[in-house]
Amino acid sequence: MKEILVRSFSGLLYVSLLVFSLYNKHVFILLFFLFGLICLAELKKLIQYKSFVPFIVFTVLYGVFGYWQFVMKSNDGLIEATQILQVITIFVQLFLIKDLFTEKNIPLFISKKIIITTFYLSSGFVFLVLIANYHQTFSPLIILGAFILVWTNDTFAYLVGKNFGKQKLFPSISPKKTVEGFLGGLFFASVASYFIATFTETLSFNHWLILSIIISVFGTLGDLIESKFKRQANVKDSGIIMPGHGGLLDRFDSIIFAAPFIYLFLRIINYVS
Repeated sequence: MKEILVRSFSGLLYVSLLVFSLYNKHVFILLFFLFGLICLAELKKLIQYKSFVPFIVFTVLYGVFGYWQFVMKSNDGLIEATQILQVITIFVQLFLIKDLFTEKNIPLFISKKIIITTFYLSSGFVFLVLIANYHQTFSPLIILGAFILVWTNDTFAYLVGKNFGKQKLFPSISPKKTVEGFLGGLFFASVASYFIATFTETLSFNHWLILSIIISVFGTLGDLIESKFKRQANVKDSGIIMPGHGGLLDRFDSIIFAAPFIYLFLRIINYVS
């Protein structure tokens, strides 16, 4: 009972901080900067990377893209810079996905550690900020909808997998994840997309439905990739900052991996509309 209460309290605190930050752009950017630093520290520990350089890279990337107009004195070049970052990030993520399909450990030589901390985690948080500033205006309901889809997918993937799961999804990486759980999470995230579209009036239902699929697929892959890092480090959780939940990276692994693909889809619908 005590464990459930502790888990509930830490989860409620996390959600409350996130929702509160959506009322102001600068509060959001600051809070997610702190979240990013904590996640980066946890990732560095998982991949045994002791350098301080990733914190500098993260701060520069996050600050420049978060306050592009202030830093550059205009919005000129933002789209081009974002596209370059997006291509590199997705390219790196595809290689990480490839690593899931081999029983070998993810190679963690120094250059790979630099690439992972920069284009797996740091750029993931950059794209969360870019999503929140869709159309160069602060759009908190879009990023909130994305988080709701992640939470819905994770919750129902767990519940369906626990009660009906039989076929393992990636047994060598995460023995508890099942195909049935993944499909259950995808189904209920798709259902949630209807209510998000109805109550937020941000994007059409069709757009939110596609986003639910993107988030379920790439969010699950992000979770599996972090699980492989944890398995290599021989630890259960990425940290202990959230009692009952583990580390903050355990809560952000899905959304930061899906973020570049979410932003890419938003750019596509903006281009064709």
